[in-house]
Amino acid sequence: KTINLLHLLPELLLLVKKRIIGGNDCHVTDRPYHVRLSSRKGTSSTLCGGTLIHAEWVLTAAHCWESEPGWTNVVISKVHPRTATQETQVIRDDPVIYTDHGRQHDIMLLKLRRPVTGVPLALLPKCKNPKLAVQRHISIVMKKCYHSLPELLCGDGDSGSGVEFDDRIYGVIAECTGEYACQMPAKIMDVCEYKAWIKETTGIK
Repeated sequence: KTINLLHLLPELLLLVKKRIIGGNDCHVTDRPYHVRLSSRKGTSSTLCGGTLIHAEWVLTAAHCWESEPGWTNVVISKVHPRTATQETQVIRDDPVIYTDHGRQHDIMLLKLRRPVTGVPLALLPKCKNPKLAVQRHISIVMKKCYHSLPELLCGDGDSGSGVEFDDRIYGVIAECTGEYACQMPAKIMDVCEYKAWIKETTGIK
């Protein structure tokens, strides 16, 4: 399921107005579990984000997968902090996309060929009141890490990135529009709705 943040747009715009100008960069140790998903075919390429939730599994958006012949899908880990030595893996296994009654949802798990080591993993969300938790944590994340707002919510190539708070992933960005944050509300997959499927697929306890 997706969460449309249209009703939160005034609050988001207020935060952007107040927080981005003169803001500070996120700390170099923030979000080490963030990965890039790069797909290439000749001179064509696409770029998405993703989240390492298991040493061998990445959570991202399903539309980030390029399935046509000739495309190569690559996960790049250890992209943050910038001082880290990046690791690149070509994805060989088919993606695991959540499907309900024959309809695919825009959320996907990618199996890595080898475990990623030396990186703290993002935890799955606490889901007592998931919708309110996602909305509250998005606001908190924006206040805590506001200089990276385009990376968290909108911007070129940010589909598939996680919306996290306190090292827990609460959402996967399914749709963003435009080059700048909050031109339109982001559509975010509510990870709480897929938590059981994620645990069953990955073996996360």
